[in-house]
Amino acid sequence: MLYALKIAARYLTANKGQTALLVLGVAVGVFIFIFMSALIGGLAEFILSRTVGDMSHITIQAETVDPPLLIAPDGAVLVASERGETRTATLSQSATWVPLIAAVPGVKAVSPQISGAGLLARGAQSAQVSVTGVEPGNESAILDLDGYMVEGSARLASDGIILGQKLADDLSLSLGQTLRLQSSDGATILLTLGGIFLTGNGAMDDGRAFVSLSTARSLFDTPQGVTRIEIKLDDLNSADDIALRIRALTGLDAVPWTDGAEQLMEALDAQAQTGIFLKTFALITIVIGVASALLLSTYRRRPEIGIMRAMGAGRGFVVFVFVMQGGLVGLMGGLSGAVLGYLALLPFPSRDEFRAGTLPMDITQGSYGLAILLTVIGAVLASILPARSAARVDPVTAIGQ
Repeated sequence: MLYALKIAARYLTANKGQTALLVLGVAVGVFIFIFMSALIGGLAEFILSRTVGDMSHITIQAETVDPPLLIAPDGAVLVASERGETRTATLSQSATWVPLIAAVPGVKAVSPQISGAGLLARGAQSAQVSVTGVEPGNESAILDLDGYMVEGSARLASDGIILGQKLADDLSLSLGQTLRLQSSDGATILLTLGGIFLTGNGAMDDGRAFVSLSTARSLFDTPQGVTRIEIKLDDLNSADDIALRIRALTGLDAVPWTDGAEQLMEALDAQAQTGIFLKTFALITIVIGVASALLLSTYRRRPEIGIMRAMGAGRGFVVFVFVMQGGLVGLMGGLSGAVLGYLALLPFPSRDEFRAGTLPMDITQGSYGLAILLTVIGAVLASILPARSAARVDPVTAIGQ
């Protein structure tokens, strides 16, 4: 085996220029493989972070309680209700469930919330808003308000409110101004604008208002419980499994973000398949290049092969020599391409620093080891045909040439 390796190495070093070009061709193919892996993987991470990263990965929503039905003597169905009674659905035992959910492995943050529709007004100007009450100190548990703030602070005071920049611009608002917020039930409260955020999401920036949980309780007449619980995970791809655990633990209807996201998942699958095709073509290029070079080497070295056969070398030994030659080319080209790929990806920002307008390359998804392994395997397979051709060389005919 060592003797065959020495012969294979001598064949490669005999024509250093040709070997260098062959290794370079393999390295370029590996570089393309790594570059496409980082690009496709980074693009998928970027899409998920922009669409799912700032939303709840699992949501528990209070179910609306239907009023009881009464059957009149004439058979008519009547709805039993009391005048002035509001029927806001709540998760009444949220104080018990939140610690249990937070202790589930994989859960990053839990945010109990009270939400509802409201009317925001300042003077004669007003706008419809979706109001979300969150716990002070827990404002950025789901949506990264701290990172999106353009003015003021994300910290909510008991009499504070945080608005999107587009909404603030539409109402000509500035920090410190007093606003009037009215719920759909007519309750009104005065609040001070303490922060303005900009997410780039039009619906969020134009119609969302954040207040403290205690303010939302007063505004929507919810003395106990919350209307929903939002959950953030360490790995958003584990939402389905963790949602099942939370359902089994609490008996609540925990809905993962993947429910209703079929189109997004199909798009990501199509993108991944495109990446597989592109990387496959890169490997095919490597195999063709190695096979062509070794076939040429076999033709040029027919006399040497004939001498080896005449000296007693078996066909298996000759096959092994050329397979080793292909494996060495694949290994050197694979390592060179992996180093080039890593160095080329270093200047790109990490996945946590992806920003709109930049190429979302993820250096951690370069698949370096896989690229080297597949390259070596491909080079070995590509060398089998030239190796078998070399083994069939007739010693007498080859030496006579």
